[in-house]
Amino acid sequence: MDKSDIIIIGGGHAGVEAAAAAAKMGCKVLLVTHKISTIGQMSCNPAIGGIGKSHLVREVDALGGLMAQAADEAGIHFRTLNLTKGPAVRATRAQTDRILYKRAIKNILRKTPNLKIMEAAVEDLITKNNKIKGVITSCGKTIWAGRVVLTTGTFLGGVMHTGFQQKPGGRAGDPPSTKLAAKLRSMPFRTGRLKTGTPPRLDGKSLDYKKFTTQPGDLPTPSLSYRHKKIKRPKQINCFITRTNPNTHDIIRSSLDESPLYTGTIKGSGPRYCPSIEDKVVRFSDKESHQIFVEPEGLTTTEIYPNGISTSLPAATQEKLVQSIRGFEKAKITKYGYAIEYDYFDPRDLQHTLETKHLEGLYFAGQINGTTGYEEAAAQGILAGINAALGIKGAPPWVPQRHEAYMGVLVDDLISLGTKEPYRMFTSRAEYRLILREDNADMRLMSKGRELGLVDDLSWKDHLQKKKESEREVERLKRTTLIPGSREAGGLEIKTKEKIRTQKSLYEILKRPKIYYLDLPGARALPKNTIDEIEAGVKYLGYVVRQEEEIRKQKKNEETPIPDSLNFKNVIGLSNEARQKLIESKPSNIARAARLPGITPAAISLLLVHLNRG
Repeated sequence: MDKSDIIIIGGGHAGVEAAAAAAKMGCKVLLVTHKISTIGQMSCNPAIGGIGKSHLVREVDALGGLMAQAADEAGIHFRTLNLTKGPAVRATRAQTDRILYKRAIKNILRKTPNLKIMEAAVEDLITKNNKIKGVITSCGKTIWAGRVVLTTGTFLGGVMHTGFQQKPGGRAGDPPSTKLAAKLRSMPFRTGRLKTGTPPRLDGKSLDYKKFTTQPGDLPTPSLSYRHKKIKRPKQINCFITRTNPNTHDIIRSSLDESPLYTGTIKGSGPRYCPSIEDKVVRFSDKESHQIFVEPEGLTTTEIYPNGISTSLPAATQEKLVQSIRGFEKAKITKYGYAIEYDYFDPRDLQHTLETKHLEGLYFAGQINGTTGYEEAAAQGILAGINAALGIKGAPPWVPQRHEAYMGVLVDDLISLGTKEPYRMFTSRAEYRLILREDNADMRLMSKGRELGLVDDLSWKDHLQKKKESEREVERLKRTTLIPGSREAGGLEIKTKEKIRTQKSLYEILKRPKIYYLDLPGARALPKNTIDEIEAGVKYLGYVVRQEEEIRKQKKNEETPIPDSLNFKNVIGLSNEARQKLIESKPSNIARAARLPGITPAAISLLLVHLNRG
């Protein structure tokens, strides 16, 4: 009899993280995917990280995940975004080589014990007494398991649109999961349709690079992973920037009657923060141009990803609009852009562990939950894999809270609020972002990763060493004073144009906005991650103390549970809207109830009074 502890369905960014995490925790894991050759494939832009997203990548890395390591091994262009802003909103972005990234993911999976991979399509779920028992593949094979994690991406009922041409598919070249989608729709889950898209790909040999603005990568080259620093970096290359123009916009406006977005062919909502070029031209009609990032897809291909012109317009129109752009006048399209419409399931039907409320042992992770982006998928994948493994072991689940991790914010937003458009992570979504910085994800989460069995000995040793070095250097900064009138003080005065009038510790000096660690006398050649963590810890100390006080207050509400048995209809004074929201969401505590849309402070007071009455 074919049997596994856990079956992961889908080999995308959520699936590989879920599979690796559960396997490392000692469970017998089977990863089932349509094509083994597409495991770890970057279906859209070959890039990892960005604003809000790199925070998720580093958190996944701190928990022993794959994405950051693969990006470092495959990255061909690294940049730090928001460099002139505070550490809380800075982000790292890596343009990667598609082939190298996929290879890095497969190499990590190949070395993961307890993990097997099967090439098959799952068409049915086996259930009994509202519990998952296994799956049935397209060839009729039955595989039993105690837990199943669905990471189906855009494959559930996927339809691709280019103009009025429609084609079933989960992405270009791959069929959709039609029967599995039908099975899920027959279950008591709330469902909807979402849409995402991709731009045409261009032959780099046909572009005029002299007309572009060159965008070099950062030096020294940043990294995304905290772990195993001794890797061989690929060759680093430039990206480029160009822009659309009024002629481009005229071509698009004159073709809107052929756009599936504007003729009503596509019903699903698209990502508000990553719109198609049609949406940009219509919604921002006052703008004369929109920026396009000209991004190489790899070192061994001439194919270019023009980031910023995602479209589902007809092929002939795509050629016209592309060739109207500066530097693209003679561009040859190697693949036409398209929009893809697919099923998603309302994440309010999930618990915070990502286990479904309607079927015990079934977990959803990734775009099936209404998110968009590789990074959001990876964060959900590792969390689902962890909790599926804990469930097999009979151990308590683990759910990071909003003040502990961006992945806690991500999951809590989805489960508490749901989403009607593809959800994307931003730093603005995290109310405790001064604590949840990119530089300290390892300090926040690596000990939990070690406790769960996800962080190997070498990574843990490196982490403890970094922590020791950081603490030792902070103590040195507190002990070392700067004397007014000294040569060292004079150097800092020139830099900041501020007089140092009294004797101060280097720790106090570092709090000044224009002073950085490497400006200080006796600064050591520490790793960049360590320096970033020290700087942010010193400069944000006052804010962090205040946020920690807010967290303590919030915990009081989180410690006030709402029993499953509570009948919200019996809470006197609640508005019909508030009562309906609470019944639909069934929050487990007061803090989660307070974050629901339509739930006012007055409603929370009524709920607390009702709970206090017993």
